[in-house]
Amino acid sequence: MAEASASLGQDGEHDVPASPSAERRRWALFLGTAGVVVLLDQASKLWVDASFEEASRAIPAGQPGGPSEIIGDLVRIAKTYNDGAIFGLFDAIAPFMAVLSLMVVAGIIWYEWRHGAAAGPLVTLGLGLLVGGAIGNLIDRVRVGHVIDFVDMGIGGSRWYAWNISDAAVFLGIVVLFIAALLGDRALPAKRAAPKSS
Repeated sequence: MAEASASLGQDGEHDVPASPSAERRRWALFLGTAGVVVLLDQASKLWVDASFEEASRAIPAGQPGGPSEIIGDLVRIAKTYNDGAIFGLFDAIAPFMAVLSLMVVAGIIWYEWRHGAAAGPLVTLGLGLLVGGAIGNLIDRVRVGHVIDFVDMGIGGSRWYAWNISDAAVFLGIVVLFIAALLGDRALPAKRAAPKSS
């Protein structure tokens, strides 16, 4: 029957399976997004690790052992070595986080492989950000046993956790997936109808 090659859409017409070029574009978006995140993340961490000493955010900026101001007090570089989870949560669980990161990466790649074509490009983008962020921090945990965090944002004594580009990518990926969920079918590309046989 025709069900083997095409699925019946809600409007009664058969949807055309994704073409090879569409599949290539989808994987290029997914892998390209993840790759850019990993490259930017690792390059920034190597630069920060080579150029700055460890810093305590409790010490005033500019003082020995304190952060370095980038945009006044709003954005500072405060290099820390995080052996916990994202944003410095839960100390001394680096081995557990490495294993968990591997499982997350494998799960996301599996989901993209099985459901990415139907989920749409916005979901593919969000998943690419998540994978890139997970791999970026996983490389740190495998390479040096901890994650290098360095972005310190806040006003005065009210400051967010120190973070890095991988953390930002994970957060942004979650936001993108949330937006895709809110949009629902509106986030999907227009369905193409199979040509009707005469």
